[in-house]
Amino acid sequence: MEGGVRLRAGASKGDVREKVWDYLEASGLADFPRPVHRRIPNFKGSHQACCSIKELDVFNRAREIKVDPDKPLEGVRLAALQARKTLLVPTPRLRTGLFNKIVPPSGATKEILRICATSQGIKEYSVPVGLDGKARVDLVVVGSVAVSEKGWRIGKGEGYADMEYAMMVSMGAVQEDTPVVTIVHDCQVVDIAEELLDDHDLTVDYILTPTRTIKTNCKRPKPQGIIWHKVSYEMLGKIPILKSLRHREKQTGKDVTLLDEHSDWASANTPAVLNEKAMAEITRPQAAMGSAHIGQHYVESDSLSPRLEGSGMITTVYVGNIPPSVRVSELKCALREFHATPLRLNWQGAQHRAFLDYKDKATAESAVSSLKGLSLGGNTLRVELAKNQRNKGQVEINSHK
Repeated sequence: MEGGVRLRAGASKGDVREKVWDYLEASGLADFPRPVHRRIPNFKGSHQACCSIKELDVFNRAREIKVDPDKPLEGVRLAALQARKTLLVPTPRLRTGLFNKIVPPSGATKEILRICATSQGIKEYSVPVGLDGKARVDLVVVGSVAVSEKGWRIGKGEGYADMEYAMMVSMGAVQEDTPVVTIVHDCQVVDIAEELLDDHDLTVDYILTPTRTIKTNCKRPKPQGIIWHKVSYEMLGKIPILKSLRHREKQTGKDVTLLDEHSDWASANTPAVLNEKAMAEITRPQAAMGSAHIGQHYVESDSLSPRLEGSGMITTVYVGNIPPSVRVSELKCALREFHATPLRLNWQGAQHRAFLDYKDKATAESAVSSLKGLSLGGNTLRVELAKNQRNKGQVEINSHK
């Protein structure tokens, strides 16, 4: 843009972001919330840019639209609701799942629809959509910090839009030809060097500004799913639904080795081998291990672990909302997968719950964090420290009904 954002040769993604953020603030184009730094920036004229989406055939044909929760996209969310389309909004930072479906109250007025399109409305008028929600997204709308006329996009640097799209691919919610639209100010349309792009970066097909509609004709492939070897344990811990997707993809035979998994195995080779042996024993319960299997009530203790009784340090984790169709073997498989192997598993399938004993509180809390967001049999499991802990590893199970 003439007289707009100027980028030096060899500028990094970080340089581009800072230049755009600085320019929006210095030129008086930035809008609430301020400052726009570290955000998908809102700008004066965003509503006008959003209204342009009504002129796109891809919008008019779409029945189900995913729109990010950023402030400058509020007008698109409103347009989708007014057109009676199914509106899906990602949960903030993917902390509690992938999507929320916005469900306005029956007979909603224009004012109520406007509220539904805001961050407040997303909280008040939404229902979660899980991995088995059968979402079929016809149009994706994302925010950007910068974008080129070729369709190359730079976000705020946290990777959530890229990850959301990759997760939708893994879920089967989007297809290769599902169009992607972004809403930006004219000054955010800049030249971006192709070498700055990674395989996981999302490209866009349409750019809407207050003055222009740009069809990019971008030929660069969009992400084909989650690139697991670029995902770290830290990211897995921050995005609970990512754990469930990884578990699901591993069951289909896909390679889901994480970025830091090889080094993790190398630094803890012997404990890892012991852990696998312990779980192998758990999957073959025998009387010698002190296993009891009476109907749906099932207790297993690991013979390689220290005695539970008398330690006074055992901490128990409660796992609830287990569907009737799920078997204990599926839970054990998930525990192995998420490195949350307990000393003892108390399976109570008839009550749709299980209790897991760990050697101490820190290990139990780590297991809760690892298993948060885990989905089995279509249900997101409830995982938390058992409410009443007792000495010698016993738990008051009546507190969880």
